[in-house]
Amino acid sequence: MLFYHWLMTHLRFRFRLLPSLATVAGLLLFVYLGIWQSGKGDRLSVALAQREARLHQGPLPVGALLVDVQELQDAPITVFGIYEADKQIFLDNRQENGLPGVHVITPLKIEGSDTRILVNRGWVGWTQGRAVLPRVSTPTGRVQVTGVASVPSAKKFFLMPDRPETAPQLWSRLDMARFSSQLGHALQPVVLLQTGDDAKDGLVRHWAPPEDRVAMHRSYAFQWFGMAAALAVFYLVASIRKEKQA
Repeated sequence: MLFYHWLMTHLRFRFRLLPSLATVAGLLLFVYLGIWQSGKGDRLSVALAQREARLHQGPLPVGALLVDVQELQDAPITVFGIYEADKQIFLDNRQENGLPGVHVITPLKIEGSDTRILVNRGWVGWTQGRAVLPRVSTPTGRVQVTGVASVPSAKKFFLMPDRPETAPQLWSRLDMARFSSQLGHALQPVVLLQTGDDAKDGLVRHWAPPEDRVAMHRSYAFQWFGMAAALAVFYLVASIRKEKQA
């Protein structure tokens, strides 16, 4: 009680409009950013848990009906159909253990329909120079392909403009809308990352799992909330003045 009485009689809070408004704006911003990062961490945690659950359910069959991207992302899937090797493309600038190469993207005509799905069959080295595309064998006839559903990013690199492609089959990135227009048929909105080791084509299939950044987002949230608390303390300390003794 004596200490509280001393504070009330010797210290005075000095309100100033502009610093107060700036502090409130800063607090709102820091708290918003903290909640945003915390929400991202929670959503990523749920997505990773769903992916783990899907992996234990076994591959889901994909047919002619176009799938829901959100429900199938990172889920194991399987498809029956026939490869269309004449429409195959290569994704440029893909490395494996530091070696240059490409990813082989082959459309698969889904059995019993005109719908296609793109299959990323894996990586192959490219050492003969850019004038000669790699030679890859493609299975013929009816095949079953098993893998993981992936959604290619539609974003372009901000500081890397598109470069002219040296061959029609060599693409810098996988553009689903572009591929769909070339096919002239319905195209599943996901790419099948082939995981089966039984395909005798010599391709390398190493697919990195989704990065677990839950702890990172929660750490960012803690930092933003900490900055909000520090700003509030700084404002209070800077606004308190000692009373002058008469």
